[in-house]
Amino acid sequence: MIFLCRLTLSFLVVMCCLAQVQAQQTKPALVSGTFKGASFEEFAREVEAQTDYHFYFDPAAVDSLSITLQVKEQPLPYVLGQVFQNTDFQFAIDARNQVFITRGRQISVLLPENFFEPVEPTQVSAPQVAQLQAEEKETKKAGSELKLYEIGVKKAGATGKANLAGHLRDSKTGEPIIGAAVYVESPLIGTTSDQYGYYSLTLPVGRHELKVKAIGLQNTRRQIMLYSDGKLNIEIAEDVRSLKEVLVEAEKDKNVSGLQMGMEKLDIRTIKQVPTAFGEVDILRVVLTLPGVKSVGEGSTGMNVRGGSTDQNLILFNDATIYNPSHLFGFFSAFNPDILKSVELYKSGVPAKYGGRLSSVLEVTSREGNKKELAGSGGIGLLTSRLTLEGPIKDDKTSFLIGGRSTYSDWLLKKLPNKSFNESSASFYDINGSISHEIDEKNTVYLNGYLSKDKFQLGADTLYRFTNQAASLKWKHIFQNKLYGVLTGVYSHYDYDMASERNPLNASKLTFGINQANLQADFSYFPTSNHTVDFGASSILYNVNPGTLAPNNPNSLIAPDKLQPERALESAIYASDKYDITRRFSVSVGLRYSFFNAMGPRSVNNYAPGAPKTEGTIQDTSFYKSGDVFATYHGPEYRLSARLGLTDNSSVKLSFNRMRQYIHMLSNTTSMSPTDVWKLSDSNIRPQVGNQLALGYYRNFRANTIEFSVEGYYKRMQDFLDYKSSATLIMNDHIETDVAGAEGKAYGVEVMLRKATGKLNGWVSYTYSRTLVRLDDAVTGEKINNGEYYPSNFDKPHDVTMISNYRFSQRFSTSVNFTYSTGRPITLPLAKYTMGNSQRIYYSERNAYRVPDYYRLDLALNIEGNHKIKKLAHSSWTLAVYNLTGRRNPYSIYFKSEEGRIRGYKMSIFGQPIPTITYNFRF
Repeated sequence: MIFLCRLTLSFLVVMCCLAQVQAQQTKPALVSGTFKGASFEEFAREVEAQTDYHFYFDPAAVDSLSITLQVKEQPLPYVLGQVFQNTDFQFAIDARNQVFITRGRQISVLLPENFFEPVEPTQVSAPQVAQLQAEEKETKKAGSELKLYEIGVKKAGATGKANLAGHLRDSKTGEPIIGAAVYVESPLIGTTSDQYGYYSLTLPVGRHELKVKAIGLQNTRRQIMLYSDGKLNIEIAEDVRSLKEVLVEAEKDKNVSGLQMGMEKLDIRTIKQVPTAFGEVDILRVVLTLPGVKSVGEGSTGMNVRGGSTDQNLILFNDATIYNPSHLFGFFSAFNPDILKSVELYKSGVPAKYGGRLSSVLEVTSREGNKKELAGSGGIGLLTSRLTLEGPIKDDKTSFLIGGRSTYSDWLLKKLPNKSFNESSASFYDINGSISHEIDEKNTVYLNGYLSKDKFQLGADTLYRFTNQAASLKWKHIFQNKLYGVLTGVYSHYDYDMASERNPLNASKLTFGINQANLQADFSYFPTSNHTVDFGASSILYNVNPGTLAPNNPNSLIAPDKLQPERALESAIYASDKYDITRRFSVSVGLRYSFFNAMGPRSVNNYAPGAPKTEGTIQDTSFYKSGDVFATYHGPEYRLSARLGLTDNSSVKLSFNRMRQYIHMLSNTTSMSPTDVWKLSDSNIRPQVGNQLALGYYRNFRANTIEFSVEGYYKRMQDFLDYKSSATLIMNDHIETDVAGAEGKAYGVEVMLRKATGKLNGWVSYTYSRTLVRLDDAVTGEKINNGEYYPSNFDKPHDVTMISNYRFSQRFSTSVNFTYSTGRPITLPLAKYTMGNSQRIYYSERNAYRVPDYYRLDLALNIEGNHKIKKLAHSSWTLAVYNLTGRRNPYSIYFKSEEGRIRGYKMSIFGQPIPTITYNFRF
């Protein structure tokens, strides 16, 4: 009986405790606290700490609230009523103590009565449809941001960390979003999406608010409950607010917080704002406005990056090498702006996956195409027109993109008063196509193709034709959240021919061609959110036709000639490790080891040991069969980068890289031209080697809206080719006798101030740089300027560039571009003298003088069409004036002997203002 009483008493005590707990759970929690000028986020965190309420709100919407309030044990609805008094903020609390904060409208946490009863359809007007669609989009976004996503397999008492990965895509087009910031604030862990829109984060198991910020897109967030490894794909809507709110939010502090230095990334919006000649949007012209990037003059898209020659730049278009990135002798770039997704230039700190060039890597990537709906864009200018179409083949899985450009410039040439020009003709076209297909959530394939052709004839003389072809096939496979790989096959081709028929006796045709086949495998592994490992391997097979000369008329006296074909294999393996040791200190270490094998069939000249290489010192010739290796080069290429954060807004960075280059460009011009010849290394021509050390300071002002940077660099180069006096570069079967391995050094300082936000934005940069060459080669017997250093052909010490954009309204904006640079070096004839009954010219030391300094001012006005949502096409006009002041900037200096005297003349490409008008449209 006593036992029964005790059991009954114990049962009653337990029931009373449970009743008390249940009463406490159903009773609204009371809030206490003193808040003085607190932000709403601080207020919400304090309430969540005291109670079991959880807040959901848009931080940007409540950032203007300042809360000054003292309460003691008051219900939350009463407290929120005091907080939001005399404002347009509303709140709603559901049965699970979830608090939803909205502005301008009240949301309901309960379904209305008769919700499930059928409703008769009603007629809705067009304006109401547009309003309902906008409200539906906002509601959908709010639902996605407030919904709790459960990731992984739910396990009781799970602790530790788990990985979250996925793809970020544009909600309108379905294309991947590059460079978006993906992070949680507590604890602060973040990453950025890569070129495929892929992100990977390792987070503590539990509840998190995942935030995403992307360029030109709306900030968004996701509420997640992370149990174990899992995936979350996120679609982000375009931000259509005013320009000052379309910020580069994802990367606004990247120059300070990012480890990479010497890298410039351009978005297509910035590129389209910069005025260019003939009104054609030109990515290479915009790249030339960046600090440390120069050209020898107008009409040239060849880049000289930090003291390097034009052939020392690796230009990739969807991973395919482009050997001539220009049309019409450099007046237009080879890339259609309407199909581009991103443009990245690496000047230092080059990632280990890239190699083969000494100075820079320019990576141009096209878009994948709209996966949601059929769309198009285009433009009509004075000299060119373009059209691009894109759309889904299978919704959200497969898309296509095709774009083309063509020119009709002959009408302008006919207007020129000079007969030698008005009888000329010029034309080009390029075509781009791509298909992307998502097989499943782990496998995606990408197919890209590119074709361009140029044809022009100056007067009635030589006809020039050249062709670029490129194709790439990628297969991306996700092994697990932390590891994915990309297998890429690439084909690149470039050829040209020059044909002359004006004089039947010497009518001839000269051809050159190079084929390149690549196979590469790249892998990315993310052990943790602050640790990334990249590794892979690649191989390139070169086949070069150095030149074929043939008569072009039955009466021609030109003898047929063909140089030996060249063949080689270049391979490499690489690995790099990036690790954020602390929040302010990061390092990246990489090693790339490259191999080069020159192969037959080939006949190779053998020269007398220790004697200069001339025709007279050839001892014999060795013949190698197909596949035989007759020359091998290999060596390590080091990569090192480090970043130290001084404050939240400033940092210093250091980088070192060694590069090797096994292919050389032979050119008798100072800039790139279609007639350049590419030469592979062999037993007589060594590969180029370059080392670069760079140090930089970076500082952001005014909440990361203004960026300031100073970068200094020092570079040494060896075994790059320079030419002997009177060298023959075309159809020379012993080219090693006319070239010599030179050494060079380059150093400089680049200062840049950039404002990326607001109605007024742009950048100003100043570069001081020197590029010096020394040629004292005992093997070739060539010595220039007594073996002392002399300025290279593209040494231009001072360079100032200003790019400024101002938006008056949503429809009207203007752009101003100013550039100044020191004139490039030149070798001048100083005197005439008589020797052996013949007159000769006495020249200065090489590059001892300079052409006059260069400066130019451009102006553009951009007029957008109205911004109605429902339109057949959205259009805009661009009115521009290139070289507004009409300055006759000299491209070169040439001399003529007239009446027994030598007279010098300046040649200008654009000696007067060039007005243009372009009509652009998209649908």
